[in-house]
This record gives sequence, structure tokens and C-alpha cells, in this order.
Amino acid sequence: KGDRIAVVGVNGAGKSTLARIIAGVDKPDAGERDTGVNTVMGYFAQQQAEELDPRKTVLEEVETAATGQDGANPRAALGALLFSGDDQHKSVSVLSGGERNRVALAKMLMQPANCIILDEPTNHLDIRSKQVLQEAITLFKGTVILVSHDRHFLDPVVNKVLEVRPDGTRMLTCNVSEYIDRIEKENTD
Repeated sequence: KGDRIAVVGVNGAGKSTLARIIAGVDKPDAGERDTGVNTVMGYFAQQQAEELDPRKTVLEEVETAATGQDGANPRAALGALLFSGDDQHKSVSVLSGGERNRVALAKMLMQPANCIILDEPTNHLDIRSKQVLQEAITLFKGTVILVSHDRHFLDPVVNKVLEVRPDGTRMLTCNVSEYIDRIEKENTD
């Protein structure tokens, strides 16, 4: 509870698959997925931005996700993700990849969750957008599971690293730079 966990490993090790299983999108081949009694998952997939409706405006897209959610504030979420004023009325069809990712993140934030899983959320994001996302993760009171190769993004926000290898996993209490130092030391010993 309250952990910020980076999921790391070589390409093809199963990081995104593990994220989808934890999120309840995919079923495990073996074993079982067991979540806490009051756990409410939020999930941001790598291709989330591709699912946006290009005919809608940024605000319409996020308002759709907020339907039925008391207390959801699409305008505030968009503002926090650097969409202010007229930017909220842009057509989704004209957005850059980074802007689309930010809209998809705002949509995810419209759903209540105390555990969020973010699979490569920094793809296409500029430096300022990454900083805003880091700030949001830091302020979030729940658990965050992050699949990313961006060590500079992960280091200030994570307190644990889940290493995914073809032969298993291991959890370490550290950030990604400390994890890399440990791996290098293990490989030289």
C-alpha cells in the first residue's frame, strides 16, 4: 500500500504482460491474481492513446470518461496535464503523440482508483509533461506500478523495483539507479 514500484527487465521479459495481468486485463497462464478487498485498479496501457476518438475534442473525450463519476473534474485534470483554455477544445485528430498520451492519462484519472498501473506512460511526452506526471505520482496517495525504461523519470518517484526475468522475479527496495548499481556489482562478483 502506497508503494511506487518500477517494473524493469529486458525487452520481451514479460513486463507489459505482467502489468495487464495485475490490472485484470489478461488472465495468468498459471497461478492466480489476488487483489486486496478494497483495491480499485486504474490502468494505462502503452496503446491507450490510440483508442481516443479523433472526432471529439480533448474536453469531450475526458468528459466521456467522467460520466457517472461524482467529483470527477475533467477540466482540472486536463489543466494539471498542461491543457488549458482553448487547448481543451482542440480536436483529438490534430494532437501530437505526447498530447494524446496526456489526454489518455486524464481519462484514466476520471475513474476512482487506489492502485494505478502505468505501462510506458512517458512515451512521446516532453520534459515538462514528464515532470507533471512525476508530480502527480508523488501526490497520489495510493499504489503506483510503473513499467518504463526511462530511469530519469522513475528514479525520483519509485521506492521499489520489481525485476522481471525469464526465470522469475525479485523485488528490491531501491530506485532504478540503485538497482542498476546492484546488478553491476552482482555481475562483477
